[in-house]
Amino acid sequence: MENHQPLLEQLMTTHAGPGFEGAVRDVIVPHLRSYAQAVQVDVMGNVVAQVAGCGEGRRPRVLLAAHMDEIALVVARIEAGGFLRVVQTGGFDPRTLVGQEVVVHARGGDLLAVVGSKPPHLTAPEERGKAAPLSDLYLDLAMPESAVRERVRIGDRVTLSRDVYLLRNRRLAGKSLDNRASIAILLETLHRLQQLIHQADVYAVATVQEEVGLRGAQTVGFAVQPDVAIAIDVTFGAFPGQAADESFALDAGPAISFGPNLHRKVFQRLVDVAERHRIPYQIELSQTPVGADANAFQVAGPGLAAALVGIPIRYMHTSVETGSYADIEQCARLLAHYIAELDMAQVEDLSCY
Repeated sequence: MENHQPLLEQLMTTHAGPGFEGAVRDVIVPHLRSYAQAVQVDVMGNVVAQVAGCGEGRRPRVLLAAHMDEIALVVARIEAGGFLRVVQTGGFDPRTLVGQEVVVHARGGDLLAVVGSKPPHLTAPEERGKAAPLSDLYLDLAMPESAVRERVRIGDRVTLSRDVYLLRNRRLAGKSLDNRASIAILLETLHRLQQLIHQADVYAVATVQEEVGLRGAQTVGFAVQPDVAIAIDVTFGAFPGQAADESFALDAGPAISFGPNLHRKVFQRLVDVAERHRIPYQIELSQTPVGADANAFQVAGPGLAAALVGIPIRYMHTSVETGSYADIEQCARLLAHYIAELDMAQVEDLSCY
């Protein structure tokens, strides 16, 4: 992972809520251009990088997708004293927000704020054991109300502020590892493909607005019309008290999802490739539609052969999402070898049941 480790750390400290992914896009486009013959940004804001395969005639078309956006908040009200009330765009757990530093993306530049709530000393006894709902939290900019109203507008985006922490055993923690880890996997896969021969034309896509409804994936699946569409995302990392069948070990390789809306032959091929190349992997059972871009890919156009591969992270949708560089590397290895071994015979077999 030496190739993209500094880039991942940069991406994790970049701010890009749903619909406002431009800062991440600006970081990754130059890197995609070093691997791809063409890089385009569509009207939704998706970045589509095309890497041509080798050989004449019809070639397999593979779409690899990782979403750029992170969970965010939105300014809903400016109150007396200049305090801000917010609503969420994406799945925040309000329990994790009290005491956090956040960035308000205001006109004239970003503003640092802290998230506060009523102290326990002033809370009614019957309420002290309960988590404060988001509506009871406020953002403190430490500015006079007049200055706040001059800079901040209803609808301004708010994102977490957190440095990246490099932990022991090649693990790291910080905000937006969901899904910047998968952006790093996407780039690392393209890097590894440069050392492999592949027939497939690869469409490496950084999608928008996954956290609010898979919207970028819905449009790009229609536009590219690949033979195979693989979403790269994160899944739940194991920690004490978590059921074994609901979480996955760090450093044990990527989780390959299996379920009704994921193509069983693509799933099996990914498993076969992992075993053939001795890549550690885990299997995630997804018996309901997965909440990731793969869900949108399955029903794009006439329907696509969709798959989902993810890496486990702990403490999802907090400011200390924790993952493993080893899992990122193994996921990129898996995807690169899968693409290198894909041929038209496999593509034609996808519709044989």
